Amino acid sequence: MSRNDEVAALLEEFADRLEATGVEYKPTAYRRAAENVREHTAPIENLAGEGEDAVAEIDRVGDAIASKIVEYFETGSIEELEELRSELPADIEALTAVEGVGPKTVGSLYEALEITTLDELEEAAETEKIREVSGFGAKTEENILDNIPFAREARKRTRLGDARPVADAALSYLADLDAVAEAEVCGSIRRWKDTIGDVDLLVASDAREPVVEAFTDWPEADATIEAGTGKASVRASGTRVDLRIVDGDEFGSALQYFTGSRAHNVAVRNRAIDRDLKLNEYGLFDVSDVDDPDAGQRVGERVAGATEDGVYEALDMESVPPELRENNGEVSAAAAESNLPGLVETADLRGDLHTHTDWSDGGFSIAEMIEAAAERGYDVHAVTDHAAGPGIFGNTGLDETEIAEQAEAVDEAVDVVDADIEVLHGIEANIDAEGAITTDDETLADLDIVVASPHSALGQDSDAATERLIRAVEHPHVDVLGHPTGRIINSRPGIAPDVDAVVEAAAAADTAIEVNANPARLDADGDAVRAAIDAGATIAVDTDAHAPRELDNARYGVHTARRGWAETADVLNARSHEEIRAFLDA
Repeated sequence: MSRNDEVAALLEEFADRLEATGVEYKPTAYRRAAENVREHTAPIENLAGEGEDAVAEIDRVGDAIASKIVEYFETGSIEELEELRSELPADIEALTAVEGVGPKTVGSLYEALEITTLDELEEAAETEKIREVSGFGAKTEENILDNIPFAREARKRTRLGDARPVADAALSYLADLDAVAEAEVCGSIRRWKDTIGDVDLLVASDAREPVVEAFTDWPEADATIEAGTGKASVRASGTRVDLRIVDGDEFGSALQYFTGSRAHNVAVRNRAIDRDLKLNEYGLFDVSDVDDPDAGQRVGERVAGATEDGVYEALDMESVPPELRENNGEVSAAAAESNLPGLVETADLRGDLHTHTDWSDGGFSIAEMIEAAAERGYDVHAVTDHAAGPGIFGNTGLDETEIAEQAEAVDEAVDVVDADIEVLHGIEANIDAEGAITTDDETLADLDIVVASPHSALGQDSDAATERLIRAVEHPHVDVLGHPTGRIINSRPGIAPDVDAVVEAAAAADTAIEVNANPARLDADGDAVRAAIDAGATIAVDTDAHAPRELDNARYGVHTARRGWAETADVLNARSHEEIRAFLDA
């Protein structure tokens, strides 16, 4: 975690605690400051070293907040935040992880029942004490109780978007060590699952002790959990990072074994057994002449193990991309000639079709977002700010008049930037509970692109959700179904429609299904992507970026699409701008 992220998290906690104690207006200021500190290009610690005036130059960071940031770097704490923690000694992060429990709810329940933890919240709900608190009722209490298991489970898993930067930093550090011959991540993070348990790293080296010593001395490690001769574990940014060291001639087989999944590995091992071979983390061995193949880990003649590709090749298979290793048909596909998909790559993307600016809830101007897209070599960029409607908070959505005004602003920004990039003017419209689009048809018809997303009624049942999304994708002006379930990973599950029915309707209506690359969403997920592709629907991998650096989240969306077996041809924004235009105009 960078120091900018660290300070932003403190400001967000500040906002939550102020809101919990009934303070108005200030929480919004702290949240806006947090967002801009997180996105600021200069290290916040450097600015704090220059004084309050330097920090206050960050947009939406006023003098009062700037002084608190400087105080944090000078003393290691913020006195007012510590006072708020004493005033409300609740684990506000854990409690607000329960859907329907916001900071104000935490404050009310602490004042009435002195609830500070998830366990205390659960006990109060089970004993029907919450319904007795003013402003609450039996239904609210039931909803809280129903959502506690999800919140508790979510806290056991780390979002991919939080863990992957930690893994990348650790991998880069290890790869630079002279004693390290090869290094790679493995486990669920290499398969790009949306949440992970721990970060797993694999290293090939002939000098294990120096590698372990260097790993435990990694500057970004907060603490050493354990250290042995060939293994070590540290904690960094709240995430456990496990290191395993193997010999070079075992690296490929170990990488295959520890990447998983378990079901994939079992299927591959069974294929080895059918060929009188034995596959484990130490290599692939010929045991055709061995009396007892189970007598040891390295029994028989090693026929592969140094490289992962070599292991699969020795089993008469194509090398299976890590994202596909879930035993969903990839083993048989890899065994058939050229039957695995040619998966989409991040470099294949030609643009982003869902982004926001400071016209709605983004933090940067239209021109700044266009410039950022052009700098990344994109051919196409879509401005799709929020439309006013259900689920859009803080009056940040645009009404029909404002949408028309923004069209002129987009044209002006295009002239100012003067980059070789086609800019589309669109909107992220809202799908109401019945599936209607809440922006009028005349306005939608004038736009280049319409992304329609559910932002409200995210607790409705599956049948209602299915009907709602089908009606939305069949709307003649809707081009892309944005983040279809509305889920926030580890925070809310979102709606659960009949995916097959929705994607079949989308395919028939030529409406693309979005893979929202925001690491907190990754929605649609890999299973939904595969269902969409099987139905003949088109995929759009969009970042939903609210700031320039969030355009780089595209990789999370691409790997999620790869988990759904998506090829380049399946992805709308991997096409030329002429082909994108043709799809949108159809």
